[in-house]
Amino acid sequence: MTGYILRRLLLMIPTLVGILAVSFAVIQFVPGGPVEQLVQQLRGGGLAGEVAATGNVYRGAQGIEAERIEEIRKLYGFDKPAPQRFWEMLERYAVFDLGDSYSHHKGVWPLIVEKLPVSMSLGIWSFLIVYAVSIPLGIAKAVRNGSRFDLWTSIAILVGYAIPGFVLGVALLVLFGGGSFLQWFPLRGLTSDDFDQLSLAGKVLDYFWHLALPLLCLVVGSFAVTTMLTKNTFLEEIRKQYVLTARAKGLSERKVFYKHVFRNALIPLVTALPAAFVGAFFTGSLLIETLFSLDGLGLLSYEAVIKRDYPVVLGSLYVFSLIGLFTKLLTDIAYTWVDPRVKFEASR
Repeated sequence: MTGYILRRLLLMIPTLVGILAVSFAVIQFVPGGPVEQLVQQLRGGGLAGEVAATGNVYRGAQGIEAERIEEIRKLYGFDKPAPQRFWEMLERYAVFDLGDSYSHHKGVWPLIVEKLPVSMSLGIWSFLIVYAVSIPLGIAKAVRNGSRFDLWTSIAILVGYAIPGFVLGVALLVLFGGGSFLQWFPLRGLTSDDFDQLSLAGKVLDYFWHLALPLLCLVVGSFAVTTMLTKNTFLEEIRKQYVLTARAKGLSERKVFYKHVFRNALIPLVTALPAAFVGAFFTGSLLIETLFSLDGLGLLSYEAVIKRDYPVVLGSLYVFSLIGLFTKLLTDIAYTWVDPRVKFEASR
């Protein structure tokens, strides 16, 4: 197992380089880069200065001098060849230096750390709620397969799965966020303005009061997949021959279920756990963050792409890719923890 982990860690290096190389190459062909955007801003925002400096004679149509454009290119590092810029980027990333943002004028690491609390709040709580509800519900549906309980719970979770989170968020804001009906929940932010003056209990209540609607939008559509996966996995195990053998030996249903079925059925659920945990942090929350004015990593990445803020785009991609690769490694390790029969050593 140790050798396998070491090999996987070494393979992460070329994988990361490949991901960054493809992304870096794509960026070179995307129109409207940071130099072009800054030039456009200078052309549009320098009108008053041009008129004042030339005695009320407008010179904006003449554009910006080539020397100034070259200075902007040098400021952003675009005066160097693309391979040199890519190599310098890899050298910085090797020591976890993600560079500085073009639009925010600060380091990429401080930006990610600044936006992380919102994404952590949405990711951790939505993940815990989904798994805390879906796994017991899926087990109950498997035990009561074909019953009215199974039918009505399937209808409920599939209806929730069919409703887009953004549409549900709009409806909740209209109904309970001070729209046309009730004002039970806040419209924006993760905490209230007077959060620092509240007691500990008040801070906890205020925190979850702001999270209630965004979390509801995130988890409603996520129950179906995990619940049905849990149900089908347990049904598959219950119908296997070893369960019939255990029953024939006189073991109680409870002992058969928890000693034999439960452990084997957990394998696909546990192996999907790390990926689901990471996915809850970094995917699916952009529209929710925008709707509820929550300034998190999803909104940061989206704005970076729109503004062509390449250090933020590539830095975020580097961090997310690294986390994803470690998550896949943890998934394989979880496999051996759940099922000791799984071996990763190469056969001789």
